Amino acid sequence: MAGLDIRGVLTEHEGQDYDLYAQTINPQFVQMLRTIGYDRLWSRAEGAYIFDSDGRRFLDMNGGFGMFNAGRNNPRIRQALQDVLDLDTPGSVQLGVSLLPGLLGRELLKRMPERIEHCLFTNSGTEAVEAALKLGRAAAGRSRVLSASKGFHGLTLGSLSANGGAEWSERFGPLLPEFDQVPWNDLDALEDELKQENVALFVVEPVQGKGVNLPATGYLEGAQELCRRYGTYFVLDEVQTGFGRTGTMFALEHWGLEPDIVTVSKSLSGGYIPVGACLVSKEVYDSVFDSLEHAVSHGSTFAPNDLAMAAGLATLHELDEHGLVERSAKLGNLLLERTEPFVERYDVVREVRGLGLMWAIEFQEPEGGSRTWRMLERRQPGIFSQLVAVPLFSEHAILIQTAGHHMNVLKGIPSLTVTEADIEYFASALEQTLQRAQKIPAAMMRFALKAARAGRKHTPALVR
Repeated sequence: MAGLDIRGVLTEHEGQDYDLYAQTINPQFVQMLRTIGYDRLWSRAEGAYIFDSDGRRFLDMNGGFGMFNAGRNNPRIRQALQDVLDLDTPGSVQLGVSLLPGLLGRELLKRMPERIEHCLFTNSGTEAVEAALKLGRAAAGRSRVLSASKGFHGLTLGSLSANGGAEWSERFGPLLPEFDQVPWNDLDALEDELKQENVALFVVEPVQGKGVNLPATGYLEGAQELCRRYGTYFVLDEVQTGFGRTGTMFALEHWGLEPDIVTVSKSLSGGYIPVGACLVSKEVYDSVFDSLEHAVSHGSTFAPNDLAMAAGLATLHELDEHGLVERSAKLGNLLLERTEPFVERYDVVREVRGLGLMWAIEFQEPEGGSRTWRMLERRQPGIFSQLVAVPLFSEHAILIQTAGHHMNVLKGIPSLTVTEADIEYFASALEQTLQRAQKIPAAMMRFALKAARAGRKHTPALVR
């Protein structure tokens, strides 16, 4: 008996992407995409590009929220998955182990500071953060958790409780107790909380994904030292910054950090299979898995499956073999070099910042004030960033996202396979768009008013 003809199913329902999604999954998301003109029918993807049903190629500056560091539909990672399927491996034995999880765990630990000695696999970034919260609390014998304002750690309940933005959590309370935020880049505020000696963990992104906020000089090193001083575990959320994103394999390398726990996910599988990991120090591990009775104190049924493990191994090989980490550093420097001058050229540009291929441009009200700017921002805070993103998409075939709710920041996290030509094209298109957008022409005004009228519930920032 023949199996499902997936090609036939797709052909039969061709063009119904948005209607079916609205009917069965999320009508508000589809309405939002239609409001801002992002309701394209996508046909295929390759490397740093996606193609619509008309064959038009788009430069993907979103990178699937950071999943595709090794490029979309990477053929060598796909081949590793095909090989595992062909081998009929006995993965997920449960009362037993298979070889691939240990191999991937070893490769991840080789890339970590010596302090990190154990790897627990998860299905996602937020699940990795949940594991960090659970294990860190148990190991510390404390229950209080600190995180930084403006941070993002995921949308399950524990991770949500650590998030630094009310826009994600305000409708889902009460959240977990004993979770508090301290101001980003403020060591004094952090020490005021830590010196109470009741904090189990301080969870922080080395570069904040929401806004691409860079740490002040000495901040992360100081935070690590304070955590050591007051008996708090120092946890780095590298879910987005890991695997070459910032120009080093992990962002912690920029500052020589030695955290107690590191969470990773997103691009670990090349974007094919959900996978993440919570990487922990010997001290944390031994405090939780301290006996045979506690040997299964944490786990996840599907997490160490052989497909995910093979994809992880292939992704790490791809990053190494093709020099994608070094490429990120080089092209990130080029991107800054080409876009930093916009701060001087355009009053509407407040700042350009980035590290590796994690980049952002922040906008501001033009010098001298703008009545139109103020009117639009009153109707929909952060709308100006959409006045840049939308024409980049419709006129220049560039997909890029805003960096946060009510935030006039555009964020770029493309595949590390982008080329110098892609960077030059993006910078040129961005400048052309800025030249028009800062004047807020009539067509842009009409779009902005339309988007604002659609209501906040239809136009959230798409940010991870």
